[in-house]
Amino acid sequence: MAIKHVGRIRGNKRKVIVAYRVVPNEPENCLIVQTENLDASEHDALIKAVESSAGQEAYEFGEAMARTQLPDGRNMLAGFHTTGKLRKVPTSEIEMTPDTRSSIMLDELNKMIAEQQGVSIEDLALKGSDREQANSNARKEADATVEELASVQPVEAPADGVLSDEDLAAQYRSQADRLYKEAKALREQAEELVPTKRKTTKKTESV
Repeated sequence: MAIKHVGRIRGNKRKVIVAYRVVPNEPENCLIVQTENLDASEHDALIKAVESSAGQEAYEFGEAMARTQLPDGRNMLAGFHTTGKLRKVPTSEIEMTPDTRSSIMLDELNKMIAEQQGVSIEDLALKGSDREQANSNARKEADATVEELASVQPVEAPADGVLSDEDLAAQYRSQADRLYKEAKALREQAEELVPTKRKTTKKTESV
């Protein structure tokens, strides 16, 4: 039986789950989760979500991820995003493998689907009214994640599948910048809800 949203990196054949086949305004890029980078509980939860009826019926698997919780209670889409496990890569680097006997490059698959529907590849990205048909909070979470990741430069997978120290350092800095921005935003929201009470220091009177 064919399973949607499953693929592998062309260069090193490592397995991935494709969250979004097309990034809005960037038809040459997609968003993936590399399964070997997950711990056992996250991996099992992801595979279960992919194989579920909701996952297989989803136009883009990221929409199902936005409505799924990880074992520790975090939202799956947001959780993978904040920990750097949701990555943007070129569609030309991803090979879709719906079953053990067939495969197709994602850029070619997107091209075929666009031609069948009589639209451009960019038009395949979920947007506008398409996003209003499901849970609004989950959609907003997905939109925010996709929009933020769209601003990050895609990671080119080297031919041997091994990232250099420079590549890793760049990824870590990018993740650190994202986490810093998110922490700052959360602090601002917390201050709006309950302002921090600052201690006033009493001046000692001179005798």
